Formats: sequence, structure tokens, C-alpha cells
Amino acid sequence: MRHRQERQQHPLHAREFEAFVAGAAGRLLHAATLLTAEPPDANPRARSLLTDALTQTYASWDRLRGEDPYDRARQELAARFARSAWRAHRGRGGVLGALGPQERLVVVLRLGEGVAEEQTAALLGLPVERVRAICHRSVAALTSPPRTRGDATATMTAAPS
Repeated sequence: MRHRQERQQHPLHAREFEAFVAGAAGRLLHAATLLTAEPPDANPRARSLLTDALTQTYASWDRLRGEDPYDRARQELAARFARSAWRAHRGRGGVLGALGPQERLVVVLRLGEGVAEEQTAALLGLPVERVRAICHRSVAALTSPPRTRGDATATMTAAPS
């Protein structure tokens, strides 16, 4: 009897998950694209990362029990990126391409997704102060003009005023 109930509920769960994906996939793909630092129109790593995260979210769909599925998918996305990112140290461009993987992860979670410092720290296994420092340093790197070798040389050789 229980097996029959599970089979009858499966289509309902599948429809719920499909509705979730229809609403959340675009934003999650954007986050994955920022994480991988790929251009939005050529992002195979981001798409693969998203597919893996959604697959795991679907596998745990019945166990969510009131948990926000978007939070679960975002956590899965971040965890999968963190496990794979250290092999591919730099992105191939994109808005956050100048940042390292950990910096991209913190910036996307904190600023792109609005995850609190405490939650980000817990998700990444870092102290809150470290998350704050990484975010601050990353934003400074993104907002300051890039320095060239000539700039450093000119600064060092300039006569004092």
C-alpha cells in the first residue's frame, strides 16, 4: 500500500520541482556563471554546476520539509563550486574573473544572493571575520582601477612634493 502511495505522490513532487526550477533556474544560473567567471553566453561549467546542484536538490526534495528549496539549491551550488574550484583557479573572464574562487564564492553569496555573513561563514566553514575580510578585499579589487607596471614604477620614481 505504501509503495502505491509513493508512486502516486511522485508525479506531484515532480511537478512541484519543475515549477521550482522554472522559477529559480535563471537566477541560479546567473550565480553559477558568476562563480565560474565564464561569459554569460558561453558558460558550460556553470550549466554543469547548476545541473549537478539541481539534481542533488531533486534527490532530497522529499526531505526538505519546510526548508526553502532555493536555499538548498544555492547551498548545493556553492558546495559543488567550492569542491571543484580549487582545480580551476581562475575564471575565463566575466565580471568576477579577476577574483580567485574563494573570493568569487564569498562575493556571489554575500552580494549577489544576499546571504548573511554568518550563514556564508557557516556554509564555507570560515570565521565570520574572514568572510568579512574576503568580501571587503574583493569589492576593493573590483572597484579600484587596475594597476599596471608603469603605474608602480612611476609612483616609486616620482620626486617627493
